[in-house]
Amino acid sequence: MRIHDLDPENRPRERFLRSGVSALSSAELMALILKTGTKKHNIIETCQEMLSIYGLEKLADLSLAELQKINGIGPAKAMQIKAVFELHRRMHFRRNTNKKIRSAKDVFDYMQGRLPDEMREHLFLLNLNTKNQIIRHEIISVGTLNASLIHPREIFKEAIRESAHAIIVVHNHPSGDVEASNADKQVTTVLKKAGSLLQIELLDHVIIGRESYFSFREHSLLG
Repeated sequence: MRIHDLDPENRPRERFLRSGVSALSSAELMALILKTGTKKHNIIETCQEMLSIYGLEKLADLSLAELQKINGIGPAKAMQIKAVFELHRRMHFRRNTNKKIRSAKDVFDYMQGRLPDEMREHLFLLNLNTKNQIIRHEIISVGTLNASLIHPREIFKEAIRESAHAIIVVHNHPSGDVEASNADKQVTTVLKKAGSLLQIELLDHVIIGRESYFSFREHSLLG
């Protein structure tokens, strides 16, 4: 069935004009963007099937090649889908520019969408000014976190270069278990001591998973 064969009140464009954007399902919103379907499936059916298989979150992570494996999605539509999610990502980042950090939850929210590869461990540095606003963030290392491999100079040279008043260290656990390991505690101890000497305070070390986080400060582990 083509879109034009649907009752007018059930077409996405007419529903948008009548009831507003919030009344549309995710499939209908995607259909408005992609516009046309195939001979076998209208675009709403294509979008419903696509979202039922992947969901919005996983769909955002698919590559161009993976998107084109979906029935009814060619190169042009795959690029449209990637463009929509990239615009959303950029808007999220813009809203977080100079974000003021008040808690570990603020750090967790700031890091959403910033991990280039959730299957590997990344160590991030957040440089903060005197108002606890993020000046800049940096990826310091990729791979297993270990006190013998993470040298304070790699972290504090970035903080000094940015004239940071304080820093927050963030890393992810690909397993999803955010409990601090012995290696995490050793790294934090070393960085806390180095920060004290340089008068650049380590405000927190936050471990993030997909849905949760662990804060050294909130667990009174910063000494």
